[in-house]
Amino acid sequence: MDETKRRFVQAALALPAVLALPACGREETRSARIAGTFFSPAEYRFIEAATARLIPGDENDPGAIEAAIPLFIDLQLAGPYGRADRWYMEGPWAAGTEQQGYQLRQTPAELYRIAIAGIEEYCRGRYGGRVFADLSAEQQDEVLRDLEAGKIELDGVPGKGFFSVLWQNTQEGFLSDPMYGGNRGFAGWKLIGFPGPRYNYVEEITQYGKPYPLPPVGILGRDGTRMRTGA
Repeated sequence: MDETKRRFVQAALALPAVLALPACGREETRSARIAGTFFSPAEYRFIEAATARLIPGDENDPGAIEAAIPLFIDLQLAGPYGRADRWYMEGPWAAGTEQQGYQLRQTPAELYRIAIAGIEEYCRGRYGGRVFADLSAEQQDEVLRDLEAGKIELDGVPGKGFFSVLWQNTQEGFLSDPMYGGNRGFAGWKLIGFPGPRYNYVEEITQYGKPYPLPPVGILGRDGTRMRTGA
């Protein structure tokens, strides 16, 4: 789970994930304080534990926790994405193919809430009453692998479908502009060598084969973040 998926992020998903999020309008460049608003404390523990296994890291090699991916997902689910405001959400509800994308009747926020409760129930039954965040790293990987493979049945939502959405949102949180709450310290952009949306690269265009010398910059500037006040 660790290096395979992490390097997959590095090699294949930088540009699509950066472009997948909605564009922002004009706003002041100073940092604004933000706080998580969707997950309960127990649900937040699950997200922290799960994303930490999907993109593991430490202070010297940042992963999901260091890049604030749980906060990013929390903020997305509390907003238009979580409510599926811009999606067609009427029936009929046929079982779609993987190529058709999201086909569930639940909004992303509803999917997360139902799936997390189901996974915690599954973990309690299989691992002696312990929830996902209290399992060993090996046991957490086992649960995530079984979700990805469709081996865990959840009540009301598909485990495999939830894993797909969780993994997609984890990638987006690692590679989106820090103004959305994730990619703290430009962790994802530094990993893939993306310098960010500077106003121009005119001088650098002809510097073939030379490393770009300036640090990453986000839409909100050199710091690039809105400060967190709580989960």
